[in-house]
Amino acid sequence: MAATNFSPVSSSFSKPTPLARNLPNTHLSLPSKTLPKPYFSQYPTSSHHHKASLAASSKNPISDFFPSNKPYPDDHSVDFDDDDKPREECGVVGIFGDPEAARLSYLALHALQHRGQEGAGIVAVDNDVLHSVTGVGLVSDVFNESKLDQLPGDLAIGHVRYSTAGSSMLKNVQPFVAGYRFGSVGVAHNGNLVNYRTLRANLEDTGSIFNTSSDTEVVLHLIAISKARPFVMRIVDACEKLEGAYSMVFLTNDKLVAVRDPYGFRPLVMGRRSNGAVVFASETCALDLIEATYEREVFPGEVVVVDKTGIYSLCLMPHPEPKQCIFEHIYFALPNSIIFGRSVYDSRRKFGEILATESPVDCDVVIAVPDSGVVAALGYAAKAGVPFQQGLIRSHYVGRTFIEPSQKIRDFGVKLKLSPVRAVLEGKRVVVVDDSIVRGTTSSKIVRLIKESGAKEVHMRIASPPIIGSCYYGVDTPSSEELISNRMSVEEIREYIGSDSLAFLPIGSLTKLLGDDSPNFCYACFSGKYPVEPTEVKVKRVGDFVDDGITGSLESIDGGWVKATPKSELESIDGGWVQAKPKSELEVGSA
Repeated sequence: MAATNFSPVSSSFSKPTPLARNLPNTHLSLPSKTLPKPYFSQYPTSSHHHKASLAASSKNPISDFFPSNKPYPDDHSVDFDDDDKPREECGVVGIFGDPEAARLSYLALHALQHRGQEGAGIVAVDNDVLHSVTGVGLVSDVFNESKLDQLPGDLAIGHVRYSTAGSSMLKNVQPFVAGYRFGSVGVAHNGNLVNYRTLRANLEDTGSIFNTSSDTEVVLHLIAISKARPFVMRIVDACEKLEGAYSMVFLTNDKLVAVRDPYGFRPLVMGRRSNGAVVFASETCALDLIEATYEREVFPGEVVVVDKTGIYSLCLMPHPEPKQCIFEHIYFALPNSIIFGRSVYDSRRKFGEILATESPVDCDVVIAVPDSGVVAALGYAAKAGVPFQQGLIRSHYVGRTFIEPSQKIRDFGVKLKLSPVRAVLEGKRVVVVDDSIVRGTTSSKIVRLIKESGAKEVHMRIASPPIIGSCYYGVDTPSSEELISNRMSVEEIREYIGSDSLAFLPIGSLTKLLGDDSPNFCYACFSGKYPVEPTEVKVKRVGDFVDDGITGSLESIDGGWVKATPKSELESIDGGWVQAKPKSELEVGSA
């Protein structure tokens, strides 16, 4: 892809920055570029008097490849595991120059736990040897005192994961470590490579053997086969072939390297501790916990190298206009983080204020769907002059699985997580603020829960525009046909979830709020316009595939990828991957 066209010949190291103590906090930003403002359709407030049917194919061209047999989502299915929300794939951390690098990485991963709960790992360097501890589950499940004792050294990287590419098995838990002829390298990756399947096929054709089903392993293979010198140029050479989203940290026996893709889809920040240790992390909340001072972002298209001689920054490509993920501000990041140079808390509060201004309604109380809707609800309540109260209490002690009693309880999964407060809701006209609606199944159950608690009216206000497109840049979202906004108008959604009114944050108001920075954000999930076109379309996984080549069934296939060939039929299944065969071949071939 042209956008990731590295030019190693013209690349140059900047002057080394010494690892001095107490480096002042500096804030740097990329200069804005002026491009034509993208076109976005407006999404009006819905009420009983407004109805417009919108065809899915008119919103998102990718949906043409996935015809749906279901006119509406299944109201009775509760996907308890994903809570009807998009999920961030992972979070990364890297630390150089602190004698307790692994323990600090462990704490930083705690701060980043919201970005992934399926697995965690840390790799540390001691006496030029890379030591690794990884495991399935939460950070607190994977690590204890004895495990951290196995990770000495002043250089470490860490990772928390929620899988979008690759199943949730131990062998897919990062950081990955690989040995090649010049030593060992470890990598932790946040993002998703849209050309992963093609890269993997090409590597396998030349003899590469893969141990995992994660797209990150491709990066290690590309580094190993690179002829570039020195090591950092191997990373550059590998990244030249990648398309999609990647914020990565690498380590060798003596170096820590941070890389961000040319579009800067996923965040990656740099900070420093008082002893001079350099820290990279997905969010500033991780820096805060380990008392590191935020210095700046790793710029889109930048490679930052840290070793004992200092810090080197390589700007290796002509930067396209950044396309940073707007959903970091809507949902993924913690409110106390600074993401893409903006306070997440401020962004969400302003989203709520915009909703109160542009979609007002007579109400007695404003409540949030916890936890992600709280800050926007505070903004809505303050602007509307209506009290904010806790009308829904979230349980933080529910595991990923549960045992349902034999006598069915309606909306069981939602009731386990959210408990309505009748004293707040009974007899009231209630505004409910949530960050997004994905399938709509959870929203309908929340509305029903509130009405069953005696609410007179329920008005839903959503602090994001309607989601009509799947994400291919490191976020686990359903296929476009499962996205309720891709198949229904706002009024139809209101009818489906059962609220008295429904309004989304208008995309025009969102871009206006972002001001001069608005062209630097990715809105693909709202517009269906992708900065990097997905040629290998990710489909929703339906379970973890036991991919030892012997066990496993079609029911347990790990989603995989579908080659986006128009008018092909998705029929041939091979080891967890769905290949798109031309119709002519399907008519002749046998099973």
